[in-house]
Amino acid sequence: MRYVVALDQGTTSSRAVVIDEQGRAVASHSNEYTQNYPKPGWVEHDPYDIYYSQLGALKIAVQKAAIDEKDIAAIGITNQRETTLLWEKDSGRPVCNAIVWQCRRTAPYVERLKEEGLEELIRKKTGLVPDAYFCATKLQWIFDNVPGARERAEKGELLFGTVDCWLAWNLTEERAHVTDATNASRTMLFNIHTMDWDEELLRLFNIPRCILPRVCDSACVVGTLKPEILGRSIPVASLVGDQHAALFGQACYEPGMVKTTYGTGGFLLMNTGETLKESASGLLTTVAWRRNGRTEYALEGSIFVAGAAIQWLRDELGLIRTAAQSEEIALSVPDSAGVYVVPAFTGLGAPYWDMYGRGAIVGLTRGAGRAQIVRATLESIAYETADVVRAMEQDSGIALTQMRVDGGASANNFLMQFQADILHMDVVRPQIVETTALGAAYLAGLAVGLWQDEKQLAALWQAERRFSPAMQEQERARRTAQWKRAVERASGWAKEE
Repeated sequence: MRYVVALDQGTTSSRAVVIDEQGRAVASHSNEYTQNYPKPGWVEHDPYDIYYSQLGALKIAVQKAAIDEKDIAAIGITNQRETTLLWEKDSGRPVCNAIVWQCRRTAPYVERLKEEGLEELIRKKTGLVPDAYFCATKLQWIFDNVPGARERAEKGELLFGTVDCWLAWNLTEERAHVTDATNASRTMLFNIHTMDWDEELLRLFNIPRCILPRVCDSACVVGTLKPEILGRSIPVASLVGDQHAALFGQACYEPGMVKTTYGTGGFLLMNTGETLKESASGLLTTVAWRRNGRTEYALEGSIFVAGAAIQWLRDELGLIRTAAQSEEIALSVPDSAGVYVVPAFTGLGAPYWDMYGRGAIVGLTRGAGRAQIVRATLESIAYETADVVRAMEQDSGIALTQMRVDGGASANNFLMQFQADILHMDVVRPQIVETTALGAAYLAGLAVGLWQDEKQLAALWQAERRFSPAMQEQERARRTAQWKRAVERASGWAKEE
C-alpha cells in the first residue's frame, strides 16, 4: 500500500491527513494556532505559527499512521486562500504578520477602485469583484504601511505568496517559490483568460512582478520535501486552494455538480468545465483546477462566516461548551421563536458583497433565550448558503437537484436537515468528509501516477447520508422572507455617514 499525505492549512488550524490508495483517511492530526485581531475588522496570523503548526501536524500524522516513509508517494498542499504573506528572499523572515482573507482593513482601497470605475475591468480579467477579501489591496496596504517594504520589493529582495506558496518555500529543498492556478486566481492580479499575471493589473495596484511566484498546475511536482523532516525526500506534488480541493475531493468532475464546504466560512463551488461563466448575480468566476495544462473553471459563492459562527457561540458568548453541543441545544426548542442571527462579523460575502455589513440579532422577545439564539445561528448558515445557491442557479441556468456537503459543520444533522428544507433539495454527505485533504491528496497522487484519472477517483466516492426536504413551501417562503429582512438590518452598519 502506498500513501499520500495531505497538508490542509486552514484559517484556525493546520491539519495533516494520511490517505491510502482507496481514498481512506488512515490517520490525521490537527494543531490549532493563534488568531490575532489587532483592531476591529482586522485579522492576522503569525507566518511562523502557520508553518510550525503545519510541520508538527505532518510529523505526528505520519507517526500515528505507523507507515514506512518509503511508502509515501507524495505530499499535497491545500490552504486557506487569499491570506497574504511577504517575506525576505534571503532569510525567509516575514516582513509583517500574514493578513488573513477575513481582514477588512483595506475596504477604503476597494472603495477607491469602485469610485474610479475599475470594477468591470477587474471582474472581466479576474472573475472577481473588488473586495478586501482578495490579495491585491492587502499587498498595497503592506507597501503603504510597512517602512521600506515597497523599496525592498522593487529591488527584488522580497517575495509574495499565498499560504500554499509560503509552505512550499519553507518545506522544499529547492525553496520553491511557486503557486498554482487556483490560488493565483484569488489574488485579483491574475488573468483567468490568459492564465498569467496581468500587466495592466500589476500597474494598477503598483505591484512589482519580481515578487510574484511562478504559477503551475494544481497537480504537478513543485519540489521535494526536505529530507530532515520525514527522513527522506518526497515529491511535493500538488498545490490547490482549499475550496477547489474540496470540489475535487467530492468528485465533482462534471459540469453542473456542486459542493458546499462548511468550514470557518462557507464556500459553494459549481464545476462549469472548460467554460468560463461570468456571473450576473454577485458570484465569482474562478479556476476550479488546472491539470496537464488544461484549465477547468467554477462559479463560486463565498460566505465569510459559517463554522466561525458556532465558534462565536462557544468562545465569545459562552452559550455552548463544544461545537457538537449546538445541535442538541437547537433541537431542544421547536423553532427560533422569530429570532434571526446575521453573522456578518467581517462583512457579507456573496451575493451581497457588503464590506460594511456587521453582525446582528433581530426579532428578540422576552421569551427568546440561549436555545433560540443557538438555533438561529445554525439556521443562518443555511440561509446564507441558500442565497448563494439561488444565485448559482440563475447564473448557470441549471436547476439543482442535490448538493454535496463537507467540512466540520456538515456533521451537524440539524443544520443539514434545515439546509435541505430551506433549499428544497437533497443534501448529501459523503462517507469521508475530509474532502479538502482528499482533493489535495488526489491531485498529488495523479501527478506521481498513484491514480490514473478522475474516473478512477469518482468510483471511490460514497454517500454516508442523504437529507431530503420536509418543510412546506409556504413556511419556507415565510422564513426566507424574514431572513432577507434581517440581512437588510445588518447591511452597511459599519459605514460612516
